[in-house]
Parts: sequence; C-alpha cells; structure tokens
Amino acid sequence: MEPSALTAAPEPQLPLVQNDPWLAPYEPVLQARQQRLERRLAEITAQCGSLSKFATAHQRLGLVYDGRRRGYWFREWAPAATYLSLTGDFNNWDRGANPLQPGSDGVWETFLPDKDYAGRLTHGSRFKVHVGAANGGKDRLPATLRRAVQDEDTKDFAGQVWRPEAPFAWTDQKFRMQNYVREPFIYEAHVGMATEEHRLGTYREFAEKVLPRVQALGYNCIQLMAVMEHPYYGSFGYHVANFFAASSRFGTPEDLKHLINEAHNRGIAVLLDVVHSHAVKNEAEGLANFDGSGGQYFHEGARGNHPGWDSKLFDYSKPEVQQFLLSNLRYWLEEFHFDGFRFDGVTSMLYHHHGEGVAFGSYDQYFGPDVDEDAVLYLQLATTLVHELKKGALLIAEDMSGMPGLCRPIQEGGIGFDYRLGMGIPDYWIKLLKHKRDEDWNLGELWYTLTNRRLGEKTVAYAESHDQALVGDKTLAHWLMDAAVYHNMHRDDPSDIVARGLALHKMIRLLTLALGGEAYLNFIGNEFGHPEWVDFPREGNNWSYQHARRQWSLADNPDLKYQYFQAFDQAMITTARQRRLLSAPPAKELNQDNTNQVLIFERAGLIFIFNFHVSSSIFDYRFFVPQPGRYRIILTSDAAQFGGFQRVDDSLTYETFREDEVNKLSLYVTNRTALVLARV
Repeated sequence: MEPSALTAAPEPQLPLVQNDPWLAPYEPVLQARQQRLERRLAEITAQCGSLSKFATAHQRLGLVYDGRRRGYWFREWAPAATYLSLTGDFNNWDRGANPLQPGSDGVWETFLPDKDYAGRLTHGSRFKVHVGAANGGKDRLPATLRRAVQDEDTKDFAGQVWRPEAPFAWTDQKFRMQNYVREPFIYEAHVGMATEEHRLGTYREFAEKVLPRVQALGYNCIQLMAVMEHPYYGSFGYHVANFFAASSRFGTPEDLKHLINEAHNRGIAVLLDVVHSHAVKNEAEGLANFDGSGGQYFHEGARGNHPGWDSKLFDYSKPEVQQFLLSNLRYWLEEFHFDGFRFDGVTSMLYHHHGEGVAFGSYDQYFGPDVDEDAVLYLQLATTLVHELKKGALLIAEDMSGMPGLCRPIQEGGIGFDYRLGMGIPDYWIKLLKHKRDEDWNLGELWYTLTNRRLGEKTVAYAESHDQALVGDKTLAHWLMDAAVYHNMHRDDPSDIVARGLALHKMIRLLTLALGGEAYLNFIGNEFGHPEWVDFPREGNNWSYQHARRQWSLADNPDLKYQYFQAFDQAMITTARQRRLLSAPPAKELNQDNTNQVLIFERAGLIFIFNFHVSSSIFDYRFFVPQPGRYRIILTSDAAQFGGFQRVDDSLTYETFREDEVNKLSLYVTNRTALVLARV
C-alpha cells in the first residue's frame, strides 16, 4: 500500500462539502448539526406526533374558543409566576374575578363558559392577563395574542377579542407559488407609508391603490414590512411586541387577509418580514420578563440583551421557545395565507457576537465557538416546518456573514433557506457614489462585487432597500442628484445633474438585476427615484408624516422626469421575466474595456452592454459574442420613453461577422447607456 493512501483524507459525505472542498475540515461540525436536528425531530415526533403538530401552541395558548364546550379557554405559559388572572372590560378589570389554575407544564388556565360570559366577553372586548411573580404584579398582554389595540388617549395597548360573525371568505384557491413565481421579483413595501397623504395608510388602501401598480410594474412578490404588532411605529416594525397580532394601526385582520387575497388573485405572492431575531424590551406590551424570572422566552442576564438594538434575545435552546416561534410561522402561513418569509437579523441569530463589528474572512468563524448552535438548530427546524406546510414557500435570510450552506437543503448539510439577501451590493453602490468620481469606477471591482456569491446558493440582488432609504442615509436617486431631485425634474429641464443621475440610476439597477443573483428586490417608490428618505413620526421631527409616505403623484405626472425612472423599471422587469433571466446560470463576461469603460456579458442568451464612460460614445465598437447570428436591441436605457437621448436606432438588426477567428458584433455604443441584445 502506498504511504499516501494511509494518510489520505476521507471522501466528503455531504454534498455541501463535495461542492466546496474548503469545507472539508468542518464536515464533522456540519454532520453534528444534522444529527442534532434529527435527534430533536425524533423527540418532537415522540412527544407530539410530528413537527407540524408541535407547531400548534397558538391553538392552545391565549384566548381560544371551544365550540364543543361552548366557552373560552384562556391559557398562558408562565412557569415562574405565582398568580395569574384574566382581566378586562368583561369583568370590570377585576384582577381577582377570573384566576387561572397552574398546570404541571408551567401552563396556567381557566375556562369562561358562554352561559356566564356570552353577553360580556364579546367581539371587540378588551382584556389583559395579570401576572403575579417575584417582581410583583403586572398587567400584561398575552404571549399569543391575536390582536392588540392602542387607546388613543392613554396610548396603552390591550388585547382585543376578535371573533367576527362570519370568517373571511378567501377566493385565492387557484394561486400556487410554483405557477406564478418562477423567479422572485420582490417589491418590498410598508403599508403605513404607502399613501401620499400625511397619515397612516391601511391594508385596504394598499390592496386597492398599490397592488395594481405593483402588478403593472411586473413584480410577482410583495414583501410586507411591519405587519407583526410593534408599539413604536418608528421602529420600522423591527421591535415586535405581539408576534401573533397583525398591526391594528393599519386595519383589521380581515383587511390584511383582503390585501393578501387580492394579491393572489393578481398573481402576486406575499412574503412576511418576520422578526425572530429579537423582541422589544417593553414589559407593558411585550414578552420581556413575563413570568418574573428574568428570562423565560429570553436569555437571562447580559446575554438576553442585544448590545446594538436595545432589545431582548430569544433563548433558542428552550423547547417552549422553539414551539412558540415555530407556531408563529405556522400561524402566519395558515391564518393569513402568506407565501413565505424574509427572516430579519439572521446574522444576529447565528453568532454570539451578533455580527457586531466583526469582519468575516475565515471559515473558522462559521464553525467555531462564536456560532450559536441553538439558533442554527432553530433555523433548521423553521425551514423544515415551512417547507413541509407550504409547497413552494419562499424563505429568504438576511445574513451578511456568508454562512456556508445557509441557503442549501438540510439533507445536503445546509440550513434550508432558499435565498440570501445580497447585502454587499447596495453597500457597494453607495460607497462608489459617495467616494469615487465616475471616471474612476473600476469595472473589475464592479464585476467581482456583483458576481461574488457562493456557488449553488441563490441570492436576492438589490441596488437599494429600506436600509438605504432611512433617514441618515440617502436613496440612489438622492445620492446621484442631490438637491436637483427637487428642483430640476421637469421634463423640459436640461439639467446635466439629472441627466447623469437618470442615466446611472437605470444602469445601476439593470446591472444589479442582470448580474447580482437569482431574485431581485426593489423598495417601494425607488422604482421612480423617490426624492426623499424615510423618517417616521417621532419627537425629533414633531411627529411629522412628511417623510413617512410615498409621493405617487410624482411618477404619474407627465410633466416630470420621475415617469422615466418608472417606465424603465417596468421595461427592465418585464424583459427579465419574459426571458427567464434570473433562472439562468450566472453571467459570463465577454468584454471588460477599462479604457472606454465598457462592460459586456451574456446571460440567458442575452447580450448586455454597459458603457459607463462620462463622455465617450464609440462608433463601430466591436466585441465577441458566443453565438453567431442576427441580433436586435430589445432594451436600451437611452430610449426617449426612458428619458434618454435616443442615440441608437433600436429598430436595426445586427449580424455577426468573423474577425480574429471569433464571432463579433459591431454597434454604436453611447456613453452612460445600457443595451440588451437578443438573437432573432
């Protein structure tokens, strides 16, 4: 036997490692994760029969009507509490009138029969649970509360009985994700700020006024932010208090169902921006210190506090916490017909350091002691559950660390998400616009940034999202045009600043779409270069809605240039959908000309030509193409309907010729222009 055979490394067992040899030293960690998941699933199956049955805490806890016994059960998990009672307007807020009895599993309960309470505990009644514990007695909102409402005068939140006479009548039975969303084109939206008026928008207004716009633009997914109830509007919905309650500030649960039903009937999927990475620290509205133990749902002590977000961190090791969060996912899927989730703050979940001030440059960081393996297990349980419950459901992870396998199937050694957000792309565009002259753009750096992603793990590409729109930052349109975005947008205004901004805005977004991933995302209003940032009403702005709205009239005004941004976005999305661009393999670079600032590549059989030069337009620009034949321009950013100068005749047909023993095309390539060619 050869000596080398004695020391040869074993063949990798997991497909994830087979596809990435650099993972070989970490295969034992990946296998240990798989084995831990298998053990946990076996425990859950032995206890409950299946994972989906385990995820039914919301069907037992909270205020649940029992049709067989005719009355309401109220149950609450509070193992360290010494006394619980249900209090509300039905018993004149008497904390001693309806005590709960403790159970051996830490769940307290009481039954309120119709014969005694039918006329008092009615639809719309308000209630809380009083919790007596080591830290005293406090009125709290139940953990699985389905609806929380705020008193306009006191600003106090209370639970509300929600039992309409007739259930919502769904008409979306024919909607199937796999039929309508072959590649995700995602419209990230916030219902409250979706109106032009200085006030809160509603679910129904969104359904009636925004959905038609989204459909016309060609997007096939809506990603809804701030749906889970949060006490502070300005948190953008990321400090959640009531995980099972759709925010009442935008309307009723039926209104949200109406929105989703209408979206489905328009062929649009709806994703929930779900926040399981942390929770609001408020005790009056949320889960913090619920039973007085200092922990319960969250880690005790310093580990239970997020250092940067001023919020509470879940203890994913606890079976009850796993059950609470998994039940939450099932609830949103089944009760509201959501089609998947964008998981917020996955980096924070995955690591004990939460990604705060950490640069990820070594595989050791993904498999060492900094990783919260309890969170990994929870995410594996979550992705398993969602894919079991809803075929075709989309799961997107907001992770900036690049955890290998995050978006690969569990059986391959992954964590089970479908897509990750390409968070480095918008950061790159902002840094480029902020710190470099147009003349100094490096095409090699640009290509690398937009194509650098893990092989086999799908990415949602985006040039900007809500993160870039928040006050303190600026949208791409604002970075490109600054004050001109307010003063020089009339269609007859010859502003060079706006001409540059409009040209680059179109090129940046098309390049991001074509190169950056297998899905694409746009934030509400950015498709027409919305001129302002997002700043919710707060004390610092005198509670103004000026920047917490979308000015649709700008895009609809034929005298303004905003229409050109929107028209190009629509054409870009339509072209990508028709040509199945995002399901094609990654792009292949054909030409990188740093002298003339021309980048050319192929994807999905299309030829993309980008001339970023500030002034140089080149006649008879010759370049290699893989396929011989005749080509025509199917999209040009310089078209008049997109606010361009119409310098290239897009009615012409271009035929390849042989030069230097390869197939070539010759075109007039104008400066600050993107062209897309297809064979005919």
